[in-house]
Amino acid sequence: MPLDLAALIGCGVITGYGAVVNTAKVTAGETVAVIGCGGVGMAAINGAQIAGAGRIIAIDTNPAKLQLATKLGATDIVDPARGDVVQQVRELTGGGVQHSFEVLGRKDTAEQAFAMLAAGGTATIVGMIPFGQKIELHGFDFLRERRIQGSSMGSNHFRVDMPRLVDFYMRGKLHLEDWISAKLKLSEINEGFANMKAGKTLRSVIMFDS
Repeated sequence: MPLDLAALIGCGVITGYGAVVNTAKVTAGETVAVIGCGGVGMAAINGAQIAGAGRIIAIDTNPAKLQLATKLGATDIVDPARGDVVQQVRELTGGGVQHSFEVLGRKDTAEQAFAMLAAGGTATIVGMIPFGQKIELHGFDFLRERRIQGSSMGSNHFRVDMPRLVDFYMRGKLHLEDWISAKLKLSEINEGFANMKAGKTLRSVIMFDS
């Protein structure tokens, strides 16, 4: 396996993929929504496709990322700029999704992840919500067995998950080439961080001369 692609697996890919497969245990035919199409969100989308999800909704404001999300497995796209996100998802699915994944680490999107669930659905919070930040949920929504849970690094089992992800790539199921937005020299690392924080890239890989 190419080492520049293998470098992606250890954090972002295993976090998004694992949240879907290990934490939420998405099964074939279930409906999924992913809020945020950065590197981890893309891994969740690709992971949902591998798990056999019947409907995968990608949610982001960046048209280029939404387009890439469709290549990685998204069946539908939602742009928050076009109206209420929860309403758009409910209209697409006829009542909500069985699984939602929040990968941005924000209060409002965590609350949206819970609100877009169908009865019995589960919201999985993958993003790092700032310490001390509280989220607010409607208590009545819990009466229909909706759940909310956290996921840390995709509930990973390294000895099992890492070889499995390599195998998925080798079999053409994990599209890692699409994650790399730029290849940088070590001297360009600050530029890479700036582009990442600005949402211009999915992942940048630093290449060391051999």
